[in-house]
Order: sequence, then C-alpha cells, then structure tokens
Amino acid sequence: MSGEVWIGLDTGGTYTDAVALDGGRHVIASAKALTTHWDLSVGLGGALRSVLQALPGGARQRISLVSVSTTLATNAVVENRFSPICAILVGFNDRMAAETGIEKQLGGIVVRVPGGHDPTGVEEQPLDEAAIEAAVRDFGPRVEAFAVAAQFSVRNAEHELRVRERIRALCGKPVTCSHELSAQLNAPKRALTAALNARLVPHIRHLIDAVSRTLEREAVGAPLMVVKGDGTLMRASVAIDYPIETVLSGPAASVVGAAFLTGLENFAVADMGGTTTDVAIIIDGRPVVRADGAVIGGWRTMVQAIDVHTSGLGGDSEVHFDREGHLKVGPRRVLPLSLLAHQFPEVLAQLTQLATAERLPLFAGQFGHRNPGREAGPDLDRLELRVWEALDTTPRRLDQVAHTQQGVEALRRLVDRGLATLAGFTPSDALHVLGRQSGWRLDAARCGAAILATEERNVTARKGKESPEALSGRVYELVLRQAARVVLESALAQDPGVEPHNGRWGPLGILIDRAVAGRPVSRLLDAQPRLATALVAIGAPAAAFYPEVARRLGAQLVVPEHAAVCNAVGAVVGVVSETVDILVNQPQWKLFRVHDPAGIRDFAEPQEAIAAAQDVARELALAAARRAGAADPHVETIVTERRASSSSGDAYLAEATVRARATGRPATGAPAPEAL
Repeated sequence: MSGEVWIGLDTGGTYTDAVALDGGRHVIASAKALTTHWDLSVGLGGALRSVLQALPGGARQRISLVSVSTTLATNAVVENRFSPICAILVGFNDRMAAETGIEKQLGGIVVRVPGGHDPTGVEEQPLDEAAIEAAVRDFGPRVEAFAVAAQFSVRNAEHELRVRERIRALCGKPVTCSHELSAQLNAPKRALTAALNARLVPHIRHLIDAVSRTLEREAVGAPLMVVKGDGTLMRASVAIDYPIETVLSGPAASVVGAAFLTGLENFAVADMGGTTTDVAIIIDGRPVVRADGAVIGGWRTMVQAIDVHTSGLGGDSEVHFDREGHLKVGPRRVLPLSLLAHQFPEVLAQLTQLATAERLPLFAGQFGHRNPGREAGPDLDRLELRVWEALDTTPRRLDQVAHTQQGVEALRRLVDRGLATLAGFTPSDALHVLGRQSGWRLDAARCGAAILATEERNVTARKGKESPEALSGRVYELVLRQAARVVLESALAQDPGVEPHNGRWGPLGILIDRAVAGRPVSRLLDAQPRLATALVAIGAPAAAFYPEVARRLGAQLVVPEHAAVCNAVGAVVGVVSETVDILVNQPQWKLFRVHDPAGIRDFAEPQEAIAAAQDVARELALAAARRAGAADPHVETIVTERRASSSSGDAYLAEATVRARATGRPATGAPAPEAL
C-alpha cells in the first residue's frame, strides 16, 4: 500500500464510525465506537483511535486528510439546546421583527436599530452606530455570539458589515451576518437563519476543538474538514463560523458515500441507523436539494441541504403499545436492552424476574440512568429535579424513578438535554431474538420480548402469551412496512401533484398500505409498485431489513461493501464547493445595477453589467472555495436572464442572476493542527 491516507468520521444514533481510505479509493480499515450523545467528542475520539490502531504499518504517517460528518448542529436545533445570543436587526419594523420568531420562539435577545437599504440597494436611513455600541455594552457580557440582519442586505451588505466591524472592535464575540448565509430577499427568515447559526457557534467550536485535541494527541496533523448539509466539505475553521451549514450533515454524507461505493448515477438511498431512517433521491449523479431551504426542528431555514425524507425508525426505536393496545415502533430512541445488559450485566437479574412475572409494575422493561460527567442545571423544573435525584449512574427500573406518566415525560426531557439515558425494547433486540443480529446480550433481548408479551396480554385480556420469537417477528414486520413506506413516499414526492393532503394519501393510500404489507392490490388486478431506480441500502441494520423491503417494492437492491460505515466514507470523499449569486437589475430605465457585496455599481449597458457581475461572482466563489479548503478549484458560471416587454413590444433585460460555483478537492497535507 502506498499513497495518501484519508480518515472519515461519522456520528450516528448508536455508533460513531471511522474509516481509513487509501488515496480515497479503497477502504483499508474501519472501526466503530458507541456514540456518546452527552459529549459527541468522546465517541469520535474512541472511533478515531480504533481505526488508527487498525491501520497497516506505515499508513499513519501518510494521513493527509481527516473529515467528520456530525449530528451536533441538527440535534442542538431539534432539542432546542442553544447558547445565548443577541440579534441586531437593522431597519426592521415591528411586523418583520415578530416574524423572525427570534425573541418569542427562539429565546434570543433582539435589538432593533435604525438603518437599512431599499430594494434597489440605496441607503434608506443612516445606520445608528451609537445604538449598536449600546447593545454591545448592555448585552455583550451576557451572550456568546451575535447575529446581524439588515433590511435588503442582499442588495447592499454595507450596514451588516459595519455592524459586524463595530461588534468585533468592542467585544470580539463571534458575529453572523445574514447576507453570508443566503441571497434571498426574505429578511425575517434570513434573520432567523443567522440567529440559529450564531446560537450554534459555541457548540461546533467545542466539538472541533475536542476532535483537534484528539488528533494532536494521536500525532495526526492533517487538515480537518466538516461535511455540510449539501454533501460538500468545508474546513473546520470555516465550520466554526457557519455551523448552520452542517445541519443534515449525516444524511448528506450517506448520499455521497453511497454514490462513491456503488458508482451509480441514479438511485434511491435508504440509510437506517439507530435513531432514524433517511431516504434521499439521486438523479444524474446529483442529490435532489431543497430549493426552499432545510427544515430542522420545525424551523424553516435558508440553508441549502439535500432533500431528505426522515422517519423516526431505526435499530434503537422504542417498541411500545399505544393507548388502544396496538404495537408501535418509534419515533423516540431508547438504548436497546441487549446493549444495556452488555454494558451493565447487573440488570439481567431484574429483567429475568420481570420476564417471569404474571403482573408487571408500571413501565416494566424500561430503565434509566444518568449520563457520565453531567450535572443538573438550575433550569430544571421541580419534577425534572425529582426524577434526576432518583437516577444514578447505574441503571434503575423506571417504576423506581418515575412513578407517573408525567414523571416519564420529565425523564424524556432530561434525555433530550443529554443528561440521562432511557433504555427499552427495540428492533435491535428483536433482531437478536430472531437470530438476525448478534454482539449484545441475547438473554436480555428475550426477556424484553417476554415482558412486552405479558404487557400486551394484560392490556388486551387475550388468552395465552406470545413467545419472544412471535412478538419479535411482529416487530420485524412493522419495521419492514415503515421502511418500505418511507422509500415509496420519497419516490412519489418527486412527482409534482402527487403528495398527501393533510398527511393523508386518499385512494393512493390503499395502494401504499398494501404494497408495503406485501399484499396484492386487488383480487382481480395483478399489479405491484415497481421502483424504477436502484435502491441502495446502507447502515448497520440494512442487510437485515432491506432485502424484503426491496422485494415488496420491486426494486433492484444494492447493499454495497462497507455499507455499515458508508457515512464515514461519504464524510471524506466529497468535494469542496462554494456558490455565489450576484444580482443585476434595472432600478431606472437604462441604468443597470450590479449588487456587489462590496457595494453597488451602475452601468449604462446590460452587457457591461453582466460581465462585471461575472467577474465578481467568479472572484468571490474562488475565494470562498479556497477559504473552505479547496485545492486548485475550478469555477463554472451560469447567467439566468429575466426579460420583460416595453409598451412598444420590445424585449429588455429586467433582471439577471449570475451564479458562479467553484469546486475542488480538499487540500491535503500534514500541517500543524489549526489553532482554534
């Protein structure tokens, strides 16, 4: 073996994966470590050390690139775990400020100051720098970062840039400007995106600093990259400034990895992990990207990200009965009982006792414990604090910790904050019982299935009790149907006009239900949906579920080699790609304005304006790509014109958008670790 070695890292719901590639062409080593949700850097460090130990002799000295895909930003948004920020809104009126949702829904400090520009990029009112200085003086000590959004900053960014300049001069805290995250006009949504970004800066800084320290301890001095939500890469130091761009980083890495491992140009990829199943569609080698921005935790952002259809279905999904006594899988994640007993063998005796009991306590078969190194903060309510005090660092039965359903909900809130772990029966346990998965405690999994069977008998008053194998078989079937459904619905979503109404598919729902159940559509109609593209299945449980899913959908199944660590492969084989849009419009007759971020410029002829916009777009895109870590990027420019007709019927240029995209492979080498 010779040549460069690249290291890819990925944090998943259950495992953190690491891979080593020889020159980016072949996987030469891989490793897994349990994901430490309370501190992702612990699991990342464990996976990294394991893959380094598995490298062939001499390979460590040739490591020239390390890249990580992380769920940190996505989880922080979903779980509402944020750092305090101050958002400075320039030229916003009452309605616009309320539309951002920053103060009431996001919980940030909002300061409105006079300033801003009009739609043509002309200053509407002077920027009140005294108000900015007062805001920094009053709130700077109380926040960790600032967000800045100005009216029509995408037409003229002067005021946002001046605000950032003043903040940095006065307190040195991180500052996010909205015009750097999106070129769209919607100022309230831009402000929200900037605020979310600012609130994530301390989180991503902590993670990257921890990974960098791990690399330094292991004497790995290669550049560190991070996967963005569109599947491209950026240097870690840039990710600290723009962490919002890392949302949906994990699903994006799965798409890039699947394309690399299979060599396919058109396919659907289903990534089943511990917590979710993510499905994306790739057409002509490019993933479908959400044009209207990624939605994370209910927030509509302006961040470009792969269009991913996510279901709360994974190997760690909670198996439970609903109020009507129906068996359900997900959407919440719990630690599998087989894994809990693997980590804490002492719980097996309690599980065995419960599995043979005729009457069960509340919440039987569920356990909770504190996460190591975490402390209860002052923001816990009375019930949360009571549950926290009842927990220990070793597992306790849930009926001994939370005596009511309200207590269980309080424990779930502690889990969402990374303070505690909740364990219960999962599809991974069912796979152990059915002999389709191994590695953890089979006896604990069988006990969990027996407890659920007793619970169902008591709730439904049915005669007899299902065997652990029979109940696990029903769980397996439920997962198959849900996994098939998310693939089928993702494929249907690519056809305009074919979508559910208020979450219901109408008559099409009957076909979907029967297809995912593997039943004929009709007694007299021999028809079955057939996925017209290959289905690539990746993730640790893929081989257990997707052969049958593919059969029911009539799909060609591809489970690539290294499917279980596909995301880690995708984390390191991507490219750096930065896009810049420059607008040219006609604010006055025969005056063509180029909206350069450095300041507006006017031209008498449209061709001159467009040529100037092309030069600016190319220059900015190349600079952004190099800053993001690209080596020798190449640039492509596209001009999109919108023409209108005059009263005489002559066509004229009303507006043009010049888009420059600079792309290149990450620069490799072995410099000293970046100072963060």
